[in-house]
Amino acid sequence: MLATLREAGLDTLPGGGAEVFGKGVRMAIADKKLAAEDWIDVHRTAHRLGIRSNCTMLYGHVESIEDRVEHLSMLRDLQDESHGFLAYIPLAYHPDNNELGIELGRQGTATTGFDDLRNLAVGRLFLDNFEHIKTHWIMVTPFLSQTSLAFGVNDLEGTVVREKIYHEAGAHTAQGLSLDEILDLIRSAGKTPAERDSFYNVLRVFDRTSTVAVAA
Repeated sequence: MLATLREAGLDTLPGGGAEVFGKGVRMAIADKKLAAEDWIDVHRTAHRLGIRSNCTMLYGHVESIEDRVEHLSMLRDLQDESHGFLAYIPLAYHPDNNELGIELGRQGTATTGFDDLRNLAVGRLFLDNFEHIKTHWIMVTPFLSQTSLAFGVNDLEGTVVREKIYHEAGAHTAQGLSLDEILDLIRSAGKTPAERDSFYNVLRVFDRTSTVAVAA
């Protein structure tokens, strides 16, 4: 199937569905999804075909620190083998309006800012063979994503018109940010905003005061 999709023009894959690779955790939160080894094998096959991909980890539910380390180790090992991952994106679990959150008695609570920032920073340190670590401001708030730019993150989730999945699970962030708001977040962190394509080729770099782009 992947070979057919490649021939039809597919050149990247998202990294969803990874959740946490530990078998016990996976049975508890994602027993109907691919086993960890199968998830890894799908991306290994894609990389061999020249299809690049992203990868994720859903944290903040029933997993332990050891589970997180095991998950990151499996990602790093595949990256050493294939060099096919473009970016790592840690995803914060939101417990509202889902059965797991009810079972855990976690309604109305979410991950802490400390844990969110730690997962982003550890991703940069542990995944030393990844070029890009991405923060998803919808899950961890724009201001924490902004702070993470000083903790090893080099990719900020872009313009989103109307996000639904995480808001249905209890996210209280805006459903979208304008280009000006995103540029201001990045500039206020002392960084230079740039627009990229899916392969992290820079398309345009913005000046310090407006949405006017200068040559990349």
